Amino acid sequence: MTASSSATPPRQQGLRLGYGTNGFANHRLPDALAVIADLGYDGVALTVDHPHLDPFAPAATLAAETAALRRRLDDLGLAVVVETGARYVLDPWRKHEPNLVSATAEGRARRVDLLHRAVRVAADLGAEAVSFWSGTAPAGTTPAEGWERLVGGVRAVLDEAERHGVVCAFEPEPGMFVDTLATAVELRRRLGDPASLRLTLDIGHCVCNEPESLVACVHAAGPLLANVQLDDMMPGVHEHLEFGEGRVDLPAALGALLDVGYGGLAAVELPRHSHAAPAVARRSLEALTNALRTAVKEREEREEREEEERHVAEGTDER
Repeated sequence: MTASSSATPPRQQGLRLGYGTNGFANHRLPDALAVIADLGYDGVALTVDHPHLDPFAPAATLAAETAALRRRLDDLGLAVVVETGARYVLDPWRKHEPNLVSATAEGRARRVDLLHRAVRVAADLGAEAVSFWSGTAPAGTTPAEGWERLVGGVRAVLDEAERHGVVCAFEPEPGMFVDTLATAVELRRRLGDPASLRLTLDIGHCVCNEPESLVACVHAAGPLLANVQLDDMMPGVHEHLEFGEGRVDLPAALGALLDVGYGGLAAVELPRHSHAAPAVARRSLEALTNALRTAVKEREEREEREEEERHVAEGTDER
């Protein structure tokens, strides 16, 4: 490792940091993984897409590439989650289309097929989760129609995931049919709260879109979290920013993740920064390292205060 010694965060706290491969779109995938590992990250959020691992490659090609990728990840000591947010993987003209709430059954089936492929890739990689979202409902879609389409599609994805022993993590996205944690929880309820369906939380979305505070969002999602995305954002603006450029309180976010005992990957999500990927990934890890140290210190100080208050209340203060 050439770059990790100054940036390695306090791993004993259990929070594992990753970086999204959609932020390395101009790199060959093996090279991107090497940079991410060399910087000192613990894992990657792998977006299945044609620049890296094409989910629509011929079956034999995809199987061989997936097997080689698993060996590469193992050699580098990187954990992995699978992301499915490729912009034009299904339609070269329309971003993120078709999706799980599209108007036509054929379109929704194409999205389900993509997610089935992602599930099988995740199983072959030993990935910790597959993350996906609802998509944006076409104009004129009623809430009842949207829920019917979404529940049916997600149920089909869960059937495949359960066959392969893969955890699914559903992400609420600003502007989509399921846009908040509350609606993501409602989706789980409508499906019978299946154990195989958990949540992805993007901390930037908590500032951009959620009615509750960032810390409140983390605590609310905590028991259901299977995947976390890290970035900065401004209120009301769905734009992924480098840390320090928005309103995300990074120490508070990481501290909340520690408080809820989250043990999965928390991966940087900067899909528009590939032009400077190594430098951005380095800066991101430095920011996360500093924030994590601050979060740990604040947590320890809080616990000390609480311990002192308990002793005072019990009349055992020996000062």
